[in-house]
Amino acid sequence: MVNNVTIHSSDKLQIIVAGGGTGGHIFPAIAIANAIKARLPLCEILFVGAKEKMEMEKVPQAGYQIKGLTIAGYNRSSILKNVTLPFKIVKSFYEVAQIFKNFTPTLVIGVGGYSSFPVLRYAQARNIPTFIHESNSFAGRSNILLGKKATKIFTACTGMEAFFPPEKIVVTGNPVRKNIVDKSASKELALNFFGLSQNKKTILSLGGSLGAKSINDAVAANLTLFSENNLQLIWQTGKPFSAKAAELSEGFKNVFATDFIMQMDYAYTAADLIISRSGAMAIAEICVAQKPAVLVPYPYAAEDHQTSNAMALVKQNAAILIKDADAGTTLVSTVIGLAKNDLLQQNMRHSIAKLANTHADETIANEIILTLQNNLN
Repeated sequence: MVNNVTIHSSDKLQIIVAGGGTGGHIFPAIAIANAIKARLPLCEILFVGAKEKMEMEKVPQAGYQIKGLTIAGYNRSSILKNVTLPFKIVKSFYEVAQIFKNFTPTLVIGVGGYSSFPVLRYAQARNIPTFIHESNSFAGRSNILLGKKATKIFTACTGMEAFFPPEKIVVTGNPVRKNIVDKSASKELALNFFGLSQNKKTILSLGGSLGAKSINDAVAANLTLFSENNLQLIWQTGKPFSAKAAELSEGFKNVFATDFIMQMDYAYTAADLIISRSGAMAIAEICVAQKPAVLVPYPYAAEDHQTSNAMALVKQNAAILIKDADAGTTLVSTVIGLAKNDLLQQNMRHSIAKLANTHADETIANEIILTLQNNLN
């Protein structure tokens, strides 16, 4: 645990948290905001995200106000779709200026995603302290550019000096949602929530907040095998696959399919085994949940960092890796084999528990407050 610190004039403190696009950015941002709020209950926190992205829904559900920007990233698959990008960037800076007129932040925190760049760049131009959280082992381009003038940069792992000024780096790990850390729900309650049996092993299939085609296709093609092996499934599909999953799983009482699971603490508690991509935040949550996992890295991630993430667990005998190209032929059979091997599951749980980091949010909050305290003194 980290020590609490005090700060004067907390009733006047205003903080902007910028970024989003995926759950891997949004939920760490919420965890950091909650940790700051726990220490400075009178502070005001405003989120800034990208219009029409999932943060516009998920942040208000967490109890915070959010403003949306007209911003998008560079589309590598279609040059024509980038024609309006310069106009969107210019407009986003105008929108940021309007936000700052009505909400004067003492500091700004960026967590990655399209919307973080104009917000932090605008703040840096006005000498407002900025803090960055980089969840991956390979830093995003926006964070690299912003890191040059950032006050501090919080990273998930060591070895990030290739991307950021070494003197600004603080290795904290990745923040995991508090309800996942606390594990307050019983397994019985969690299984009842999904309408599943107490007498079957449960597989939780995740493809990230937006879904994973290879995982979804493999699961969809083998739904009957779960039934035949007395297994049940919690299946987060992402919106693109949601309708098809609903159609395919109709009539399967052992399958709960949904596009997105907001109550992830229940999902992790209900699960005996996990199928997942190996993004940084997925890995952090699986380690905290301490569940055996079969990981299918996204092969097009920058510098193939998802494979590196997965291998870090495989080398510790804490997970099994299936290549994306092999998911269709081997994923479900591997999961079924693991479900039948209680000794291997036990060994994997023991190994993965050693990798859990349950206080990254508190560490980041404490570092931010300490820095602000020093600036005020």
